[in-house]
Amino acid sequence: MPPAHQPVAMLRYALVGVVAAVVLNLLLRSFVKLGGVLATLVIAASIAALMALLFAWQQRRPPTRGERRRLVWLYGGMLALLYAGLLTLMTLQDEPSPMGVLIFIFHYLAYPLLAQLLFSERIFKRSP
Repeated sequence: MPPAHQPVAMLRYALVGVVAAVVLNLLLRSFVKLGGVLATLVIAASIAALMALLFAWQQRRPPTRGERRRLVWLYGGMLALLYAGLLTLMTLQDEPSPMGVLIFIFHYLAYPLLAQLLFSERIFKRSP
């Protein structure tokens, strides 16, 4: 029988991820001038890896299914609110095309999908 684990407040990890997303996007897109899908994938993968490594380092165990689900929902939900605000600002400036909105949605989806992927049990089983 596996040992019982104390529930972990996943809000802290989700907040770290959201703050990292904002900071890394500003740094890479403004100062380094890296943009597009490549920047989104690099940032989303880096943040997902950061959250997974931070969890593994602090908890010294893989996340439970419920913890993983809570993290992805909290992280994805907070980013969805930020992305909705950004889309609103874009719409106020100039109406984006349907394809532009679709690309915008794909950029958003990279964050929760990579968090789900890198927070999986397969990744945690590989670590020592």
